[in-house]
Amino acid sequence: MKNSVTAYAPASVSNVACGFDIMGFALEQPGDRVTVRFAGEPGVRISVKGNGSQSLPLNPQENTAGMPVLAMMKDFAPDRGVEIEIEKGLPIGSGIGSSAASAVAAAVACDALLGCNLPREQILNYAIEGERIASGAVHVDNLAPSLWGGFVLIRGYEPIDLVHLPVPDNLWCAIVCPDIQIRTKEARELLPKSIPLRDVIRQTGNAAGLVAGLMSGNYELIGRSLHDAIAEPARACLIPGFLDLKNAALRAGALGCSISGSGPALFALAESRSHAESVEQAMLKTLDGRSAPLLSFVSSVAKRGAYIVD
Repeated sequence: MKNSVTAYAPASVSNVACGFDIMGFALEQPGDRVTVRFAGEPGVRISVKGNGSQSLPLNPQENTAGMPVLAMMKDFAPDRGVEIEIEKGLPIGSGIGSSAASAVAAAVACDALLGCNLPREQILNYAIEGERIASGAVHVDNLAPSLWGGFVLIRGYEPIDLVHLPVPDNLWCAIVCPDIQIRTKEARELLPKSIPLRDVIRQTGNAAGLVAGLMSGNYELIGRSLHDAIAEPARACLIPGFLDLKNAALRAGALGCSISGSGPALFALAESRSHAESVEQAMLKTLDGRSAPLLSFVSSVAKRGAYIVD
């Protein structure tokens, strides 16, 4: 049994336009690192450094990394104490799975520290306790990609049923995040309480089309399917100049563009790295003068999820 373990968990894009709460994919970089080490006294203590560290609660019952560890310690080592050190590589409230990355990295590190060797499905159940704090709801479309890597479809929640989808080798993603912060709980409150049948049909068709496009490597079908009839219309108002940014991405050759998670980050899928870089630059040019970008980058879909660093 080790005295200290560090785990890394990557950023992720959730919803993916047409897959609200049921689709997500992992990004190569950036991500969060979480170190869990045994302490001399019982209980869980937290320290944080990196992006937005001053605004994160140190009470483990209010912290997305703290809750998974509390639950695991209760189940496997109730008389031991641990310290959690969170190194935030992801901006808080950016829309690329910041809370999920912390929860996943904490759960993976704690599992290794305790020598449990739990299956990832069980680790996911602990990580959910952290994500529940951030959003007030159970959804794993950031957690699952961050934990396993790749592109994940959540077929159902009762029980959680995951489908790991193939990804075309040349599929790349551009991320541009305006320097504003959107809280997941607040963004969820904007969602419609009822949805017209025509929008349900559109969304279902697009989700099925995206799955079919990924499995067949049909980029044109992927592009036709990247349309959101539910969350994007309700949340676009949170991002100044959203339509201009989206249109700039499409004109630059993006297959599709939408809000990543709850925003404010936008994601755009493209057929190659060079296309993704052109899309990124087009969005940055459009953003210029409105606000400085909090971050921007291009990434392929990460095949690897969370892992032990040391």
